[in-house]
Amino acid sequence: MEFPFDLTPVLGDRFCVVDQHLRPAGRPGPTHRGDLQQQLRTVIDELGKASAKAQGLPAPVTSAARMESNRHVLYILRDPGGAAHRPPRGAVIGFLKVGYKKLFLLDRTGVHVESEPLCVLDFYIHESLQRHGHGRALFQHMLQSERVDPRRLAIDRPSQKLLGFLRKHYGLDDPIPQVNNFVIFEGFFSNRPVLREEAEPPWPFNLRPAGGSPVRGTLRPFVRRDGRTEPPAGQTDAPPPPRRASSLGR
Repeated sequence: MEFPFDLTPVLGDRFCVVDQHLRPAGRPGPTHRGDLQQQLRTVIDELGKASAKAQGLPAPVTSAARMESNRHVLYILRDPGGAAHRPPRGAVIGFLKVGYKKLFLLDRTGVHVESEPLCVLDFYIHESLQRHGHGRALFQHMLQSERVDPRRLAIDRPSQKLLGFLRKHYGLDDPIPQVNNFVIFEGFFSNRPVLREEAEPPWPFNLRPAGGSPVRGTLRPFVRRDGRTEPPAGQTDAPPPPRRASSLGR
């Protein structure tokens, strides 16, 4: 995906990591910082639109505005350009969005476990560049940066393409069925700290939703000195009403 401006000062060389502050790479150049941030917003918005179109969604689940209002992390992969067959200003290959969510998940015995795993929330590689190893490179970069085992991830409504990707590259082929549109795999609960285990989760998590998953939680749980966890200031223990969550398609 090409843009009408030089991507080097916006994204850097190959991998760019963006959080809610939307900071561009900021390489020296004639473009002012304010322009760089606006260009970064344009890149994120266009990537979100492309991902939504590929998945057949009515609206993007990734945008600059959504990034600012959620503690998510966006990994962007770009082609630096420069070669004879590449655009001189570079092009974006795809992106991967992750974030921590507080979820009620079922283990193999059917017990609900409250956990806050790292979740894959959106994943897109441009159609013309799929099956070239770019998705594997981007996903592997995220795993190394976040220091997470792929078995410990929760995947938000994955497509069959993404399930095939995870099976092929990471051997994740034994999903544990859930009722909240997330997918987890064998090994998710092994030696994993959890927040609380309950026979039955509170409302609305005890309902089987017609569509969507529970509202995303904070980036990481707030841990008190006594070791217990509690929500950040301004939040209560009562869960908010459910809303439609993002879906994936690769």
